[in-house]
Order: sequence, then C-alpha cells, then structure tokens
Amino acid sequence: MKQIEHIGIAVKDIQASEKVFSALFGQKPYKYETVGSEMVTTCFYQAGPNKIELLEATDEDSPIARYLSKNKEGIHHIAFEVDDIHKEMERLKAEGFQLLQDVPKKGADNKMVCFVHPKSANGILIELCQEIPES
Repeated sequence: MKQIEHIGIAVKDIQASEKVFSALFGQKPYKYETVGSEMVTTCFYQAGPNKIELLEATDEDSPIARYLSKNKEGIHHIAFEVDDIHKEMERLKAEGFQLLQDVPKKGADNKMVCFVHPKSANGILIELCQEIPES
C-alpha cells in the first residue's frame, strides 16, 4: 500500500454536509459522482495530498443506508492507494484477511476498488484503490 488515498465519511444529507465541510476546508468539493453499483452519491474534497469522500445513500438497501441505520454519521472507511489491486488482494488473502469482493469493481473517482471486511481488520472497513488508466 502506497498511501492513504481518501477517508470516506457516511452522511445522511450530502447537501447539508457539503456546507459543513466546505466551510471547514475553505473550498467547495471538486467532484460529485453517483455510483449506481454502490447506490451512493459521493462528493470529494482535496485535503493536502489526500481526499475526503462524503457518501450519501441513494437507496435504503445500500451499504451506506445500512451503515447509517446502525451508526451515527462519521468515518465509514479508510482507502489506500495501491499499484496493483489484484496482487494486493492476493497478498491480503494469503495473510488471512477476508475480502468483500473476489474481483475489483469500478468505484468512484476513476478507481478500481475492493474492500477488506472490518471483522478481519480490527473493525475498520478498508478500501483498496487503483487508478483506472486512461485509454
């Protein structure tokens, strides 16, 4: 793993949360994106070399909606940038980590992603991110 790529924060209302985080960072988000496969709307802020991702559920059956039904708004996951997501997934499986996907999937912000189950990572949801090369 190279570095923290972003920290994901689950929010109930992305518009209201955008006002808070825009004031906090002194800037507007640089990107909004809906990820249909995850049933989520995201917005991203640049914070130094890292990013903050706000996540709002677009469906009551989405992972974010389920998370918020059991937890308060707040940090949902920590994402790490990797050079080769397939190799990193194999390495983590060999180390005994439980992955939530067998193959990476397309995520927000032009990334291939895979999640590590919190039960195998001290209760923290970890996301692996690899930039999708431009064609």
